[in-house]
Amino acid sequence: VLVLQAAWALAGGQVRYSVPEEAKAGTVVGRLAHDLGLEAGEAEARRLRLVAQGRRASVELSAASGALLVSERLDREQLCGKSAPCALRLEVLLERPLRVFHVQLEVTDINDNAPVFPAARKNLSITELTTLPGSRFPLEGASDADIGANAQLSYTLSPSEYFSLDLQKTEEDGESLFLVLRKSLDRETIPLHRLVLTATDGGRPPLTGTMELVISVLDVNDNMPQFNQSVYKVQLAENAERGTLVIRLNATDLDEGSNSNISYSLLILSPQDGRDVFRIDRNSGEIRLTGDLDFEDVSVYRLQVDATDKGTPPLSGHCKVVLEVLDVNDNAPEVWVTSLSVPVSEDASLGTVVALLSVSDRDSGENGRVRCWVWPASPFALEATFAGSYSLVLREALDRERVSEYELEVRAEDGGAPALRASRGLRLPVSDVNDNAPAFAQAVYTVLARENNAAGAELARLWARDPDEAANGRVSYSLWEGGGAAGSSGSAGGGWRAASSYVSFEVRAVDAGEPPLSGNATVQLFVLDENDNAPALLPPAGSPPEAAALAPDASAAAAASGSGSGTQWAWAAWGAPAGQVVAKIRAVDADSGYNAWLRYELCEPRPKGPFRVGLYSGEVSTARALDEADGPRHTLLIVVRDHGEPARSATATLSVSLVEAAEAALAAAAGSSAVSSRSALGVELGPGAASAATNVWLVVAICAVSSLFLLAVVLYGASRWAPRAAVLSGPGPTTLVCASEVGSWSYSQRHSRSLCVADGAPKSDLMVFSPNFPPPPPGPAPKDTQPEPSALLDT
Repeated sequence: VLVLQAAWALAGGQVRYSVPEEAKAGTVVGRLAHDLGLEAGEAEARRLRLVAQGRRASVELSAASGALLVSERLDREQLCGKSAPCALRLEVLLERPLRVFHVQLEVTDINDNAPVFPAARKNLSITELTTLPGSRFPLEGASDADIGANAQLSYTLSPSEYFSLDLQKTEEDGESLFLVLRKSLDRETIPLHRLVLTATDGGRPPLTGTMELVISVLDVNDNMPQFNQSVYKVQLAENAERGTLVIRLNATDLDEGSNSNISYSLLILSPQDGRDVFRIDRNSGEIRLTGDLDFEDVSVYRLQVDATDKGTPPLSGHCKVVLEVLDVNDNAPEVWVTSLSVPVSEDASLGTVVALLSVSDRDSGENGRVRCWVWPASPFALEATFAGSYSLVLREALDRERVSEYELEVRAEDGGAPALRASRGLRLPVSDVNDNAPAFAQAVYTVLARENNAAGAELARLWARDPDEAANGRVSYSLWEGGGAAGSSGSAGGGWRAASSYVSFEVRAVDAGEPPLSGNATVQLFVLDENDNAPALLPPAGSPPEAAALAPDASAAAAASGSGSGTQWAWAAWGAPAGQVVAKIRAVDADSGYNAWLRYELCEPRPKGPFRVGLYSGEVSTARALDEADGPRHTLLIVVRDHGEPARSATATLSVSLVEAAEAALAAAAGSSAVSSRSALGVELGPGAASAATNVWLVVAICAVSSLFLLAVVLYGASRWAPRAAVLSGPGPTTLVCASEVGSWSYSQRHSRSLCVADGAPKSDLMVFSPNFPPPPPGPAPKDTQPEPSALLDT
């Protein structure tokens, strides 16, 4: 049965021990660690400890053995008074993991208190003759601080033929002790009786207390004052103010004169320390409060009122007043935190015990019934574990990034009217775990950077946010090499510096948590054009291969220097009308946009000359009709500028010779080869050309020589190129003429498209240039400056 009872106690979460009072310090109450199922040494390792509540428990817990020991003198009467049984509630806390056990320690009573009378001597006055045998005189009984059998008192009176004792026990009045007169007294025979009243308790061995009764035999006042009730019952609230009337008593005496004048006196029967709480008016019999009532300390007062007349001898009447103190809700609940486990990890599982609390209220009934809750509404809740004990447990998942600390109040409210409340504040910080990966503000960043940036120049500053703290929120950055980009990274602000030009790459942010978490962002880099290329001159359309081969060299040199120049030749006929196109200056700029938008300006000769140039077309045309006064040859200096900041330019020199209309047509048909041949024969279209209008023969001779030379060159070229042309499957190379949106020649950059028409070709083609051609390198340009098409579409 004992084994089953111990198992039931453990299963119920409570261990019960008993120890006699006055046990010596060091007395073993019980082997608590063993009774809780702990192994040897486990109590100290798991920190088994006793939680103190309010008053001292006079016991301690041995950390080494896990035994519950008496630490100081146990006095049951001091701990519990007359309460039975005397049970002390202890809480034992076991950490790692956190568990709480309730231990009930019963302090058993021993017979260590002897009965005590209110006074060592009591004087009684009894009149002779008039006091009839059987008269009863109330006596104050003894009190014993013990309980149970140790407090069961029996009374004996020293032998006397006149007096005996009568002990009456009732449920309402308790014990009443009376001295009974057995026969009438004779003052002349025995004027004074001395008796010893002995009280013996029921302990083993029994203890006794004595009181001396001194009985004076008085003479003839044969009517004593009488109350209309022997017991008066009164109820009074514990918050009654001082001076409140408790009861007004009235005793009557049938005698007359001084024998009927009554004075009242008050005697506190129980508790004995309540003498200063009440006062009686000796003349009126009014009992009033002179102290404070407290239901929690004393719930019932028993008073004895004596009414004594002024006769000779004086006679007394007696009554009891039983005052019941009514409880009011004058005690607020009390909340104690017995254990607090902080900080709380944000990944703590639901049901984790965070704190242990104890709640009590000294009031009784509804006034002492306490209701508890947590405010404000939070992820924590209270669970009742035992009477007056609560556990603060986790009910919802925590997120430190949302709430890093909780300020809670455990509020308690009793059931009184009005209700009283109490609260206890709790501060619960939340510890961080690495549950958030670094996150960039954007998934894709677009960065604009100018070309020709120096290696190491900062392109953009990226920042990834990690709401975790300490190492979990410390972010380092790295550049993902999968896209072929190169760069360097920083660990604080994410400043990225370019090592070369690139289009797209990824930036990875990694925190320092365990395990580390990462986030990515894509950076799209767009290189903005700078005006770092000067316009480059192209050979005129229809020029022979040698001129085409020389022109790129001159254009490349011009582009390298930023202000290059080239010489071209053109012929104009005398009398040509205004607006006739003589030549077209072609140029290209490797830049894009405004930096590649070209304009043509005539520098020399100054305005009012016979020629002009189109601002955006580059076409050189006559400004007015030409006549012989304009001279045989004009050298035009044409500057080609782009629209960049600052603008870059190239200079072209155009030599225009004025000839007859026939020669001009012939020159236009023959090209620059005829001009070169005439220069080789010593024919100069200089000042002698002015007299050619009058000397027809000279003109005919020049034309004949030129025609013969041209015919010889054509025959020679045909003989050289005929076999090679037979092998080729298609026609020879076609010169592409590309017109920009504004009529200028430009080099197509990123995402640009140009419509190109081949001179002399029976159809036009759409040429799509690659968007990623680099600018021409410094030095001599390649002979073929026409870019390779990425796609050729028939129109």
